[in-house]
Formats: sequence, C-alpha cells, structure tokens
Amino acid sequence: MAPIYQGFVPGRHPIDAYGNGGFRFADMSHRGSILALPSGVKAWAVRSPADWTDDAFADVFMEAAEIEILLIGAGECPVPLADGLRQRFRAAGMSVDVMQTGAAARTYNILLAENRRVAAALVAVP
Repeated sequence: MAPIYQGFVPGRHPIDAYGNGGFRFADMSHRGSILALPSGVKAWAVRSPADWTDDAFADVFMEAAEIEILLIGAGECPVPLADGLRQRFRAAGMSVDVMQTGAAARTYNILLAENRRVAAALVAVP
C-alpha cells in the first residue's frame, strides 16, 4: 500500500476498503489506523483500543464543533470505551458508538452519504 501524502488527505472521503492492515480512500491506500474527520483523513498512531487516551483523540476534540457522531472502529472485537473518555465526548457534544472496524467503516460511509456530521476513528485490521 502506498502511504498517504504526509499522513493527511484534506476533504471528506468514503472508505473504499479496509483490511490487510490498512484502508483505501480517495484513490489512495494507507497502512495503519486512520481518523476520518471533517477536515480530512489522517494517519492515526493508535494500534489497538489499549492506545485510546485523551491524547489519542486530540484531533477529534479539536474538530468537535463539526462532529455530531463519532464512530470508533475497535479492530475485530469491540471493547467498551472508558467512562471518562465517553463523558469527555459527551461534554464536547458528540455521540459515540464503538463497534468492529468493518462495521464502523460501512456506517461511516452511509452517514457521510447522508451528509451527516460524522467522523470515524478506525483501528486497522489484518
């Protein structure tokens, strides 16, 4: 897979494919996890739910005013979001749903096509 240009592609893009440790979108491929935000798609250093911290979601919080729904793709097995982090998302005005990465990517595409204020934090799967 070819890397994203400097880890960021501006604009809102559907996820064309996922698996093999990465994602395809905007006629590009990226190996590793991604954040699909209103400003664009960027590389995300998270490798598993164990990496979910306030700092890991800093870019999401910076764009909170533009996000109504955050979908978190947890990899192959969804895990609950820590209460403190869930409360921080709620305080920022975001609804959060954690699910398998594939389900999160598909749901993101549907909500994006409906022009909803959606973002996704997607952990890469093998």
